Amino acid sequence: MPGNLRVQPHWTPKSTSSSDYNHRSPILPNPLQLKIVSGGQTGVDRAALDVSLSLGLVVGGWCPKGRRAEDGRIPDRYPLTETAEMDYETRTRRNVEDSDGTLILNRGKLEGGTALTADLARKIGKPCWIVALESGIEPATFRDGLTAHPITMLNVAGPRGSQRPGVYAAAYQCLGSLFRSP
Repeated sequence: MPGNLRVQPHWTPKSTSSSDYNHRSPILPNPLQLKIVSGGQTGVDRAALDVSLSLGLVVGGWCPKGRRAEDGRIPDRYPLTETAEMDYETRTRRNVEDSDGTLILNRGKLEGGTALTADLARKIGKPCWIVALESGIEPATFRDGLTAHPITMLNVAGPRGSQRPGVYAAAYQCLGSLFRSP
């Protein structure tokens, strides 16, 4: 990859031998075998769910008790499972733990729940990729990084809509390009 790209494969699992993953399908180029999980918050989370549903991908994930989000109740069209707690941290931790890896789409500095997601992935030992949406990176550029770790359940996370205006549209476009077969 060219040196100026801001795709950051921050860490990898403790073991990446092929025998550890021989029962799983690669993340791409067959995205129809991929399940996308997200917490249902506005912004990147909703973009991930919306683009995945539009492409016929299986979606799910954890959300806070009461389907809590910054804009009120998370719509029922998103098949999310409520945690027993109302806090966002529990939802974030469960999505990181249950997925095979996390893709963070971000603009600006990692903050709040987005920073927590990256930190939890590192602590748990799950692969995590951080993509700076403002860099204009084409999804094909980081597709190779994702295929290096066969993943069937991908957690997609990033800032909420109120923190980064326009992040929903940018994430939707990016994920739509990534999840369509090359």
